[in-house]
Amino acid sequence: MSRLILILVCLLFATSSLAANTYTSKGLKDVYFGEALYHAFQGDWFQSIARLDTELGQYRGLDEPALDTLYYHVDHAEFAVGDFELAYRMHNRAGRAITAVIEGNVEEPVRNEAIYRLARLYFQKNQPENALHALERIRGVIPANIRDDLEFLRGQIFMANGRFVEAGRIFKDLQSAKSLEGFASYNLGIALLKEGKEQEGRQYLDRTGQILSEIPATLAIKDKSNLVLGYKLLDEKSVENARLVLERVRLSGPFSNRALLGSGWADASQNRFDRALVPWSILAQREVTDPAVQEAMLAVPYAYGKLNVYGHAAVMYGKALEAFGKEIDKLGSSIKSVSEGKFLEALTREELKQDANWVVKLRNLPEAPETYYLLELMASHDFQESLKNYLDLDELQKKLATWERDLDAFEDIILKRRAYYQPLLPEIDRGFRQLDSQMRLRLEQRNRIEKRLHAMLVAPRPDYLATAEERIILEDIGRLEQSLAAKGAAVPDENKGRISRLRGVLLWNIRTEYDQRLTDAYRDLRDLNVVVDQLKKQYDAFVRTRQAATQSYEGYDDVIRRQRNLIASAQEKVKVLMARQGNMLETMAVNELTKRRERLEQFQITARFAIADSYDRASKAQTEKSATTQTEKSVGNQSEKGVRNQAAPSVEKQAEKSVDNKTEKSVGK
Repeated sequence: MSRLILILVCLLFATSSLAANTYTSKGLKDVYFGEALYHAFQGDWFQSIARLDTELGQYRGLDEPALDTLYYHVDHAEFAVGDFELAYRMHNRAGRAITAVIEGNVEEPVRNEAIYRLARLYFQKNQPENALHALERIRGVIPANIRDDLEFLRGQIFMANGRFVEAGRIFKDLQSAKSLEGFASYNLGIALLKEGKEQEGRQYLDRTGQILSEIPATLAIKDKSNLVLGYKLLDEKSVENARLVLERVRLSGPFSNRALLGSGWADASQNRFDRALVPWSILAQREVTDPAVQEAMLAVPYAYGKLNVYGHAAVMYGKALEAFGKEIDKLGSSIKSVSEGKFLEALTREELKQDANWVVKLRNLPEAPETYYLLELMASHDFQESLKNYLDLDELQKKLATWERDLDAFEDIILKRRAYYQPLLPEIDRGFRQLDSQMRLRLEQRNRIEKRLHAMLVAPRPDYLATAEERIILEDIGRLEQSLAAKGAAVPDENKGRISRLRGVLLWNIRTEYDQRLTDAYRDLRDLNVVVDQLKKQYDAFVRTRQAATQSYEGYDDVIRRQRNLIASAQEKVKVLMARQGNMLETMAVNELTKRRERLEQFQITARFAIADSYDRASKAQTEKSATTQTEKSVGNQSEKGVRNQAAPSVEKQAEKSVDNKTEKSVGK
């Protein structure tokens, strides 16, 4: 298992530049440190902190820490635990851990990196002055992997402290940094604008807005730069330039809605309402919950009204009014749902958290209207931090419940072990006591033999090395001599000589073979020592096994009881904190929803007046058109009558002329 974890950690290192720069060159030697890093690279900060804290605690308690495998990584481990706590938003503990690294006896690059992390922590906590003081402590070698990020952070801290000239110089030096492409030039433009250098600041914003890249973050800052510059030009009545800049914003980016809205107003400000209808019509078809879309739904009929298409404008206002009414109803349902606690239930769905875009997917839940209008709120930093804290508390509550169930499982295991071992141990102990007494006796005998052999090196005692057969013969000879002496009769010299020769042969053999026998005795003692060592190992193993068997079910009651009390206390604290944090999230959500509803209600009022005005204008236009038609018709009739009146005298004149002509002819004849 440990080897598998080590392999997985190495695979993670291969895909992480930070880990590769930090550990690959030296090699990872402590598997438990690697396990903590494994959890950290998956974003499981709680597990990584818990494991690394445990490993560091054990390391600090060692008599000879240099022999431990963590010794090779202890500086990085001390630094990493603060970094993990920072990622887990344990800012107080992270600050203490990083400060301990800074004040400890560590290498200069490690110390400087710790100062960088501490300055970033202060900056995130909106303490720019403390962040600046921290950066001023950096001296000497700076790790290459944080060099650009350190300078970028320094520039941001200078801007937060109002030192725009120094910030501008830093951002200007970072223009060639590939990892900060777009961000350095955007911040430089903002710094120059704050400094009062309007023209130069616009140039850098414009340059940022024309970057060619495929990196999502760079494209996002590009769109933001175009949006900022475009609206700034709009405020300054530079309408044509504003429209050109806003048109550079991607239609699928996060700033596209505001860009489309601004582009339409740029055209509208020049009374080109027909052109303004193009971006506004695109925007009006998008998600109705977006404020820019809602404004576009009013802007489209406004443009039609300016184009004197009052009837269509009135219809569009009516559709907008209907849509606003539905959205107001949704907002009312959302506020009610949030008040009932369903918002927090939706936020803690496990299936959503498996996706990085789970916040966006909340709006697609048909039974979760409370999340429908809150994407903009959820994207804000304050809400995100509060939401992360709530989710961490929820995760901690689940872990506490799991640990409580684990204690139940431990108690079951202990009961089963006690039930299994208690009937067996008495019989095993009786047998062990017998064997133990026999073993002690044999060890005493062996020790006595060893002492005699050592003494024989100084004072030889051949009789100690006689064989059993030789001892028996010598005893028989001694008894024979005693029996002969006990009879009182004189022993023949021949018998005495035979007895003496027999004793002499035995003693001769014993004494002449003494050196060889002593060597053989030492060899046998050495073989015996091997057997005794094996016996001691078996004895120690049995003792350890016997102790482990007892310790596997004894002495846990108090520990488990204390752990239960700690878990219960922690559960109470987490319950209270979750209630407070959840109430804060619900309050933020209700305030946001209420604000959105009030805005839509204002839009409703505007739409109603606009509908009435459009209908009035349409009716007036229709009346004027009808009056014009009647006037034209009346004028036509009068003209026709006048033609007829003019035509009649002409005929009469022609007749009179004809008569006159005839008369004249008649007279001539």
